[in-house]
Amino acid sequence: MDPGRPVIDYPVEYAAVIEFPRMRVGIRIRGDALAGIVYLPPEAQLRAPECDLAERAVRQIERYKDDPDATFDLPLSVEGTDFQRDVWRQISAIPRGRTRTYGELARRVGGEPRSVGQACGDNPFPIVVPCHRVVAADGLGGFSHHVDGYLIEAKKWLLKHEGNLQMYETGSLWPEAS
Repeated sequence: MDPGRPVIDYPVEYAAVIEFPRMRVGIRIRGDALAGIVYLPPEAQLRAPECDLAERAVRQIERYKDDPDATFDLPLSVEGTDFQRDVWRQISAIPRGRTRTYGELARRVGGEPRSVGQACGDNPFPIVVPCHRVVAADGLGGFSHHVDGYLIEAKKWLLKHEGNLQMYETGSLWPEAS
Protein backbone atom coordinates (compact mmCIF):
# COMPACT_ATOMS: atom_id res chain seq x y z
CA MET A 1 0.00 0.00 0.00
CA ASP A 2 1.23 3.50 -0.85
CA PRO A 3 1.84 5.33 2.46
CA GLY A 4 0.79 8.61 0.83
CA ARG A 5 -2.69 7.32 -0.05
CA PRO A 6 -5.46 7.33 2.53
CA VAL A 7 -6.94 4.04 3.67
CA ILE A 8 -10.59 3.99 2.70
CA ASP A 9 -12.82 2.23 5.20
CA TYR A 10 -15.76 0.81 3.25
CA PRO A 11 -19.05 0.07 4.99
CA VAL A 12 -19.52 -3.23 6.79
CA GLU A 13 -21.75 -4.29 3.87
CA TYR A 14 -18.85 -6.53 2.85
CA ALA A 15 -18.65 -9.90 4.53
CA ALA A 16 -15.02 -10.04 3.35
CA VAL A 17 -12.52 -7.88 1.47
CA ILE A 18 -9.52 -9.66 -0.03
CA GLU A 19 -6.37 -8.85 -1.98
CA PHE A 20 -6.45 -9.40 -5.70
CA PRO A 21 -4.07 -8.26 -8.44
CA ARG A 22 -4.56 -4.55 -9.24
CA MET A 23 -7.46 -4.22 -6.77
CA ARG A 24 -9.26 -5.58 -3.76
CA VAL A 25 -12.43 -7.68 -3.97
CA GLY A 26 -15.39 -7.20 -1.66
CA ILE A 27 -17.83 -10.05 -0.99
CA ARG A 28 -21.48 -9.32 -0.21
CA ILE A 29 -23.73 -11.93 1.37
CA ARG A 30 -27.52 -11.87 1.69
CA GLY A 31 -29.00 -14.72 3.67
CA ASP A 32 -27.65 -18.00 2.35
CA ALA A 33 -26.44 -16.63 -0.99
CA LEU A 34 -23.74 -14.47 -2.49
CA ALA A 35 -25.33 -11.08 -3.20
CA GLY A 36 -22.37 -9.54 -5.00
CA ILE A 37 -18.70 -9.30 -5.73
CA VAL A 38 -17.39 -5.75 -5.86
CA TYR A 39 -14.12 -4.50 -7.29
CA LEU A 40 -12.57 -2.07 -4.83
CA PRO A 41 -9.51 0.18 -5.10
CA PRO A 42 -6.18 -1.30 -3.99
CA GLU A 43 -6.20 0.84 -0.85
CA ALA A 44 -9.52 -0.53 0.44
CA GLN A 45 -9.26 -1.99 3.92
CA LEU A 46 -9.05 -5.79 4.07
CA ARG A 47 -11.73 -7.63 6.03
CA ALA A 48 -11.56 -11.24 7.14
CA PRO A 49 -14.52 -13.41 6.12
CA GLU A 50 -17.38 -12.99 8.58
CA CYS A 51 -19.30 -16.19 7.80
CA ASP A 52 -18.88 -19.62 6.25
CA LEU A 53 -20.26 -18.54 2.86
CA ALA A 54 -17.89 -15.55 2.71
CA GLU A 55 -15.00 -17.89 3.55
CA ARG A 56 -16.11 -20.27 0.79
CA ALA A 57 -16.32 -17.40 -1.73
CA VAL A 58 -12.87 -16.16 -0.70
CA ARG A 59 -11.38 -19.66 -1.12
CA GLN A 60 -12.90 -20.05 -4.57
CA ILE A 61 -11.79 -16.60 -5.76
CA GLU A 62 -8.28 -17.20 -4.42
CA ARG A 63 -8.21 -20.59 -6.15
CA TYR A 64 -9.17 -18.84 -9.41
CA LYS A 65 -6.38 -16.31 -8.84
CA ASP A 66 -3.92 -19.23 -8.81
CA ASP A 67 -5.64 -21.29 -11.53
CA PRO A 68 -7.73 -19.65 -14.27
CA ASP A 69 -9.46 -23.00 -14.88
CA ALA A 70 -10.88 -23.06 -11.35
CA THR A 71 -14.67 -23.28 -11.22
CA PHE A 72 -17.21 -21.71 -8.91
CA ASP A 73 -20.14 -23.36 -7.17
CA LEU A 74 -21.45 -20.52 -5.05
CA PRO A 75 -25.16 -19.93 -4.42
CA LEU A 76 -25.95 -16.63 -6.17
CA SER A 77 -28.75 -14.22 -5.35
CA VAL A 78 -29.27 -12.92 -8.89
CA GLU A 79 -31.30 -9.76 -9.34
CA GLY A 80 -31.60 -7.99 -12.66
CA THR A 81 -33.81 -7.39 -15.65
CA ASP A 82 -34.52 -10.18 -18.11
CA PHE A 83 -32.13 -8.49 -20.57
CA GLN A 84 -29.34 -8.28 -17.97
CA ARG A 85 -29.81 -11.91 -17.00
CA ASP A 86 -29.66 -12.94 -20.66
CA VAL A 87 -26.42 -10.99 -21.13
CA TRP A 88 -24.95 -12.54 -17.97
CA ARG A 89 -25.88 -16.03 -19.22
CA GLN A 90 -24.13 -15.29 -22.52
CA ILE A 91 -21.06 -14.00 -20.66
CA SER A 92 -20.98 -17.14 -18.52
CA ALA A 93 -20.85 -19.23 -21.70
CA ILE A 94 -17.65 -17.55 -22.98
CA PRO A 95 -14.86 -20.09 -22.42
CA ARG A 96 -11.65 -19.17 -20.64
CA GLY A 97 -9.10 -18.05 -23.19
CA ARG A 98 -11.73 -16.46 -25.43
CA THR A 99 -13.34 -13.06 -25.71
CA ARG A 100 -16.47 -11.71 -27.36
CA THR A 101 -17.31 -8.15 -28.34
CA TYR A 102 -20.22 -6.11 -27.05
CA GLY A 103 -21.59 -6.19 -30.62
CA GLU A 104 -21.41 -9.99 -30.84
CA LEU A 105 -23.30 -10.36 -27.57
CA ALA A 106 -25.82 -7.73 -28.70
CA ARG A 107 -26.56 -9.80 -31.82
CA ARG A 108 -27.05 -12.88 -29.66
CA VAL A 109 -29.44 -11.25 -27.16
CA GLY A 110 -31.22 -8.82 -29.47
CA GLY A 111 -29.89 -5.59 -28.00
CA GLU A 112 -27.42 -2.83 -28.78
CA PRO A 113 -23.70 -2.94 -27.94
CA ARG A 114 -24.12 -0.01 -25.51
CA SER A 115 -26.89 -1.78 -23.58
CA VAL A 116 -24.76 -4.94 -23.44
CA GLY A 117 -21.92 -2.80 -22.05
CA GLN A 118 -24.25 -1.43 -19.40
CA ALA A 119 -25.35 -4.95 -18.45
CA CYS A 120 -21.69 -6.00 -18.24
CA GLY A 121 -20.97 -3.06 -15.95
CA ASP A 122 -23.97 -3.97 -13.79
CA ASN A 123 -22.85 -7.60 -13.43
CA PRO A 124 -23.13 -8.33 -9.69
CA PHE A 125 -20.75 -11.31 -9.81
CA PRO A 126 -17.60 -10.35 -11.73
CA ILE A 127 -14.98 -13.09 -11.81
CA VAL A 128 -17.73 -15.71 -11.31
CA VAL A 129 -19.65 -14.26 -14.31
CA PRO A 130 -16.55 -13.28 -16.33
CA CYS A 131 -17.54 -9.91 -17.84
CA HIS A 132 -13.84 -9.15 -18.36
CA ARG A 133 -14.06 -11.49 -21.38
CA VAL A 134 -16.23 -8.92 -23.20
CA VAL A 135 -14.27 -6.33 -25.19
CA ALA A 136 -14.97 -3.56 -27.68
CA ALA A 137 -14.58 -4.24 -31.40
CA ASP A 138 -11.84 -1.61 -31.58
CA GLY A 139 -10.17 -1.96 -28.21
CA LEU A 140 -10.31 -3.21 -24.68
CA GLY A 141 -13.58 -1.48 -23.83
CA GLY A 142 -14.60 -0.50 -20.33
CA PHE A 143 -14.77 -2.43 -17.13
CA SER A 144 -17.29 -2.07 -14.35
CA HIS A 145 -18.46 1.27 -15.83
CA HIS A 146 -14.89 2.64 -16.02
CA VAL A 147 -12.52 3.25 -18.92
CA ASP A 148 -9.33 3.94 -16.99
CA GLY A 149 -7.65 3.49 -13.65
CA TYR A 150 -7.21 0.39 -11.54
CA LEU A 151 -10.27 -1.32 -13.01
CA ILE A 152 -8.86 -1.31 -16.55
CA GLU A 153 -5.56 -2.59 -15.16
CA ALA A 154 -7.54 -5.33 -13.40
CA LYS A 155 -9.30 -6.25 -16.68
CA LYS A 156 -5.93 -6.50 -18.42
CA TRP A 157 -4.62 -8.71 -15.61
CA LEU A 158 -7.70 -10.97 -15.77
CA LEU A 159 -7.41 -11.33 -19.55
CA LYS A 160 -3.70 -12.08 -19.36
CA HIS A 161 -4.27 -14.50 -16.46
CA GLU A 162 -6.72 -16.44 -18.62
CA GLY A 163 -4.53 -16.31 -21.72
CA ASN A 164 -6.77 -13.82 -23.56
CA LEU A 165 -4.61 -10.72 -23.65
CA GLN A 166 -2.28 -12.05 -26.34
CA MET A 167 -5.29 -12.83 -28.57
CA TYR A 168 -6.64 -9.37 -27.89
CA GLU A 169 -3.33 -7.68 -28.74
CA THR A 170 -2.92 -9.66 -32.00
CA GLY A 171 -6.46 -8.82 -33.12
CA SER A 172 -7.60 -12.44 -33.13
CA LEU A 173 -10.58 -12.16 -30.80
CA TRP A 174 -12.30 -15.29 -32.10
CA PRO A 175 -9.71 -17.90 -33.04
CA GLU A 176 -12.38 -20.24 -34.40
CA ALA A 177 -13.42 -17.59 -36.96
CA SER A 178 -10.02 -17.51 -38.70
